[in-house]
Amino acid sequence: MPEVPVALEYNGLSYAVMMASPQDLEDFALGFALSEGLATRAQDCIDIAVAEVELGWIVRAQLSGLGVDKLTERVRTRVAESSCGLCGIENLAEVARALPPVAPHEAIEPAAIFAALAALRDHQPLTKATGAAHAAAWVAPDGTIGYTREDVGRHNAMDKLIGALARAEQSLSPGFVLSTARCSYEIVEKAVRGGATSLVCVSLPTSMAVERARVAGLSLWALARGDSVLQVC
Repeated sequence: MPEVPVALEYNGLSYAVMMASPQDLEDFALGFALSEGLATRAQDCIDIAVAEVELGWIVRAQLSGLGVDKLTERVRTRVAESSCGLCGIENLAEVARALPPVAPHEAIEPAAIFAALAALRDHQPLTKATGAAHAAAWVAPDGTIGYTREDVGRHNAMDKLIGALARAEQSLSPGFVLSTARCSYEIVEKAVRGGATSLVCVSLPTSMAVERARVAGLSLWALARGDSVLQVC
């Protein structure tokens, strides 16, 4: 299973070094910027360049807009950083920072979830090759999978999906995000910040994931199987 250090640099400043799979790194850099609040749209993060170096990979991008000030401040004060978005924050209040409200949306049909689950493996080449990758997919309301991204890290797969859709000028809604990851706080946060209105996971959610989903208005489905699924909120 490929896992390498990937350094993310924005405006010449080193923001984070992630352990990731070296596929779709342009999508990763953009999706990470969007889920971190460094960018609000694809046009805020441009000139993405990927380079393989001796010790791993470097992805460089240029930010504009309000994210520039946030980038400078976070780089100045950061102690440690990780893809979950919690390490290195300055106080507990930041964990509960407000999420953007989810747009009004129609409930998804369980049949669409079952159809997506049945087709998902055909959209997972890295998983087929290694058996060890997480996947995040955007699924149309009828259950058709439109985009899938994979990574050794569950957060990275979600960021790559967010970036892929942003680059394609495709919204995460209508439809839903299907994640093979553990349904934790971070997956809900990234889904909401990426513009999703519904999230389907194969595991039970943590209590904090449920709380954050309810406050934001995200429809959350869990324990997704080929013939059963649980609507949490």
